[in-house]
Amino acid sequence: MKLLYIGILRNEDKPAVELCAERDLSSYSRFTRTSVGEFMSLFCKTVAERTRPGQRQDVEEQSYTFHAYARSEGVAGIIISDQEYPALVAHQLLSKVLDEFLARYPKSAWSGSKAAEGCPFPSLKEYIVKYQDPHAADSIMKIQKELDETKIVLHKTIESVLERGEKIDSLVAKSDGLSAQSKMFYTQAKKQNSCCTVM
Repeated sequence: MKLLYIGILRNEDKPAVELCAERDLSSYSRFTRTSVGEFMSLFCKTVAERTRPGQRQDVEEQSYTFHAYARSEGVAGIIISDQEYPALVAHQLLSKVLDEFLARYPKSAWSGSKAAEGCPFPSLKEYIVKYQDPHAADSIMKIQKELDETKIVLHKTIESVLERGEKIDSLVAKSDGLSAQSKMFYTQAKKQNSCCTVM
């Protein structure tokens, strides 16, 4: 599970403008990072332009998923991740990032010609690192992981109890067999002893 891009774009008119973005291109070679970054920006602009205000969508392209959330204020948040990354966590992060961005920058700061200047938003760098592991970053995912681990332990415990139950059942069956054999031995010994009485 990997996050590759978090960006905020102005999408109230075309073409969409990237206001701020953070990329994690460490998994690409140094020679292709620039091209991959440009591809991400281009594709994010396209997805942002096609996402209506108030809409959330996930677009899959090859082995990547583009998570998009457009707000009625005229901005859209885009996250690019691999396909294994949970959509729920990505959309929670998008909501959080857009809320913080809009609280920090009023519409007048990024509308019109000011959008070309961009809006520095250093929190994106922190979020792209923190949310690389969605289980650690999201409390719901963390609880789900703990529940899954507990479920595994319970299954193992139940299996061991069942195995123990089977062992006990076989011991009881053996003891029943042993009881029958010991009763036969006792009666046989009694017969043997009765014919040879010592006076």
